[in-house]
Amino acid sequence: MRARLLILASAVAMLGWGTVLPYQYAYAANTRGWGSLAAAAAASLFSVGALLAAPVGGRLADRVSPVAVAVGAKLVAAVGAASLVVAGSPGAFLLGMFVFGVGITAANPAQTVLVLRWVGGGEDRRRVFAWQFTGQALGMAVGAFVAGYMVDLDRPTGMWPAFTTAAAGFVVSALLILAAGRGAPAPAHADIAADAAHASGKVATRDALRLIWASPALRWTALVTVTLALGFYAQFESGLPAYALTVLSVQETTIGLAAAVNCVVIIALQMVVVRLTAKRSAPALLMVVASIWTFSWVLLALASQAPGLAAALFVTTFGVFAVGETMYAPVLNPLTASLAPQGMVGTTLGIFTALQTGFSAVGPLVAGVVLGAGLGSVFVGLHVVISGLALFAAWRLRRTLGAQPAPAPAVTTSVDAALVA
Repeated sequence: MRARLLILASAVAMLGWGTVLPYQYAYAANTRGWGSLAAAAAASLFSVGALLAAPVGGRLADRVSPVAVAVGAKLVAAVGAASLVVAGSPGAFLLGMFVFGVGITAANPAQTVLVLRWVGGGEDRRRVFAWQFTGQALGMAVGAFVAGYMVDLDRPTGMWPAFTTAAAGFVVSALLILAAGRGAPAPAHADIAADAAHASGKVATRDALRLIWASPALRWTALVTVTLALGFYAQFESGLPAYALTVLSVQETTIGLAAAVNCVVIIALQMVVVRLTAKRSAPALLMVVASIWTFSWVLLALASQAPGLAAALFVTTFGVFAVGETMYAPVLNPLTASLAPQGMVGTTLGIFTALQTGFSAVGPLVAGVVLGAGLGSVFVGLHVVISGLALFAAWRLRRTLGAQPAPAPAVTTSVDAALVA
């Protein structure tokens, strides 16, 4: 029941976020007349807030109740979303987006810790993470669809229903997590839990980074995390649509169709893929993800050479990317947690989330510079190289884990050794 409530909480939260994400740029730039600079700054400050919040949220999840951290972070996100209703100036809007980003991202490491604590067995955890990712994709898609009927970008108040829905979604998500945490059993080994609390309380952030960096497996995992983030997620919202419009010359509706296909493929295949890959190691699956994304970028290159098929190939590419996502989502966080130093599961997850967020924030800037210069082939070639580097890093991670003993369980939140065997 607790796992189901966590999945539902993730879906409801993303439903709220989905009502805002597709429209906030146009609202700030055009509807409110604040210009493209303010709109871009709002997106950047959202990412900055997320980057700062992830390590803090992860560290707090080690030191205090992860339920309290997740609930508190979601309430912060709700406050940030609600503040956008009354934001009457660019500065107030930027501050609201910053707070929104802080709240959304600070909750993620704590929620991951809760899954690892409440769900036993590597295969079961993969299944829960898969359902969670599916719920998020469905919530985002439904939120964006519903918002299309609520939002009126011709009026300054036209986004108020979306902001209000987003705030309500995060409040409901917080209540669901609070309900899931009621009566939850304490960690099975009190002495291990005490050691974890002691470690998280005494180890400084700089020392934590040194401990993480000292592990070869975590170093390769960090490279996999960064390259896979750059290889797709960093370009999902801006770079790929910009490439479609400027290089492939497709219609705007094609971009919406591609995003919809991406969500549909995830929802249709997620649990099938989890069942088919249940006995596969996490590094091996990450190698498959990197291979799929490399192929996707090659497919985009072919689309630029076949104008008549460009739209169809672009939509197909988003579906192919989604197949990789169904393997990526259930394994990366559990793998990272299983390799975390003793008592630092939340801290490690927070640092890796910050890495992913920070490098993803660079993606739109790279796309703007390269595509703005008319270098579409360079844009695709760069991402083929990045995805190839992800494949190499996942291969090295697999060799590293195969050459060392399976790690001892760090705390009750660590994953089974079988997950990374």
